[in-house]
Amino acid sequence: MVPSRRAAVCGKPIAHSLSPVIHNAGYAAAGLSGWVYSSFECAEPQLAVLVDGLGPEWAGLSLTMPLKEEALRLAAAATPVAVATGAANTLVRRDDGTWQADNTDVAGMVRVLRDAGLKPAPSVTVLGGGGTARAALAAAAQLGASAVTVVTRRPAALEELAPAAAALGITMIGTPWPRAAETFQADAVISTVPKGAADTLAGEVTWRDGTVLFDAIYDPWPTPLAASAEAHGVPVASGLDLLLAQALSQFEQFTGVVPAPEEAMRAALLAAAAAR
Repeated sequence: MVPSRRAAVCGKPIAHSLSPVIHNAGYAAAGLSGWVYSSFECAEPQLAVLVDGLGPEWAGLSLTMPLKEEALRLAAAATPVAVATGAANTLVRRDDGTWQADNTDVAGMVRVLRDAGLKPAPSVTVLGGGGTARAALAAAAQLGASAVTVVTRRPAALEELAPAAAALGITMIGTPWPRAAETFQADAVISTVPKGAADTLAGEVTWRDGTVLFDAIYDPWPTPLAASAEAHGVPVASGLDLLLAQALSQFEQFTGVVPAPEEAMRAALLAAAAAR
């Protein structure tokens, strides 16, 4: 059967992506028999050509690394949160055929932190200075934080975050990486650093009651940091939780089906992750 509506995830590398599993499970649960979600291996210089070549059956694209900044540049319109963070993980086809950019990582991060028990107007520590850190700053702003402690391994990374922080109205308190363990007394600790980068902190941190940890990694899981938090009774959200949460918003924007069939999408994601 030729699909009547299509969506896909784009990035490089992309073979590992679980997004097709999540979205296709959602289509099945919602009875969207003509919908298919696939994937494209695509580097940054190739994205404009790919997007220009998509026909009217295409409802949207999910973007992962290294395409989030380029996706924002290609869009005819963008949500305020995409503009503020300078990154888009979502392109939605509009009625006039142009594309609107959004960053559903932000709403997804807010959701998983709230689900983990984070209180309003929290104190927040962010580990890392890349694209996910920008989403973390925006999530902190939406949760009511006015200042965020940012711990980076490169001093220049703090400067790179400055435009996003200014756009979001967030004051950043820079802390060098050797002092990272001192910043874990916050209400929320959001780790956006690559696999292995925060492992040594697991043996250095003193956890306190009331802290919530979000660790953006989901493979392997648990990370040493997440295992340490769980051993001390600290609620933990993972990158897998975020993957689902951001996909729910994408699904709703692509299909118009609200709410997305969350339980079916979650079950498919967990089954696929467990099979790896």
